[in-house]
Amino acid sequence: MENTHINIAQLSRGLQSKLTPIYGEGEAKAMVRLIFHSLKGWNLTDMLIHADTMASEYLVVKTEEILSRLLKHEPIQYILNEAYFYGMNLKVNRSTLIPRPETEELVDLIVKENNDCKDLSVLDVGTGSGAIAIALSRNLPFSHVSAIDISAGALTVAKENAKDLHAKINFLEADVFKYEPGSNIFDIIVSNPPYIDDSEKNDMDSNVLNYEPHSALFVPDDNPLIYYTRIATMALDSLKKDGKLYFEINPRHAYDLRSYLEQEGFIDMSIVKDINGKDRFIKCRKSL
Repeated sequence: MENTHINIAQLSRGLQSKLTPIYGEGEAKAMVRLIFHSLKGWNLTDMLIHADTMASEYLVVKTEEILSRLLKHEPIQYILNEAYFYGMNLKVNRSTLIPRPETEELVDLIVKENNDCKDLSVLDVGTGSGAIAIALSRNLPFSHVSAIDISAGALTVAKENAKDLHAKINFLEADVFKYEPGSNIFDIIVSNPPYIDDSEKNDMDSNVLNYEPHSALFVPDDNPLIYYTRIATMALDSLKKDGKLYFEINPRHAYDLRSYLEQEGFIDMSIVKDINGKDRFIKCRKSL
């Protein structure tokens, strides 16, 4: 692709051929489409229409820059500074985790169970890019959503996303281990906290280990439920009577967490599997 006198089809094929050995053909094709959408605003139809159009020098240079970063396994979401989540385009950077499809399932679970309730008060703990909070604000009718995170950098991104997507969120920089929101405030508390055991690092892809914030991913092997136990304690006070608690979880600790929550007095406990059949979510309710 060093020759700048190439058309869009040749540029696209060149990118795909270099990405396929690392990412596979399907993923490489998807990446090329994302690149052209980010740089040109084109969808696949637009790429076909412009197939014989000569690529500008700027486009060739920019695609080469993106390619070089992808060949180092940097996530394309960080390179393009955007990620798709629950029908929304979100800004992301290395201060935030990249939203996962499993987390879309968590949002969908909450929306389906609560979309006939108006004026719900919702708290998202560890909001990151704001993905969960914004999705719930846009899909739960007339909801009042608050979101906390300890990272100022993540909150900057989350606030930009909320503004771009016209979602009214009450963001607060706070440490969950010190945060005391008050009693009987929320109808729903949701969290996708750090939950990957330190010992699982060896099994993870380099694009995650080398680029995504470890503080938002990992927990110590000797206390893997550290965030869940703290959030549950807070929820016992801050949820309204009959309020609901939703967690995304590490499947290897699902039953330990369920036992803990039951001991703390939560009721209507359910472990919910994700689309891959893994125990990925826990939902429960504060007793009356």
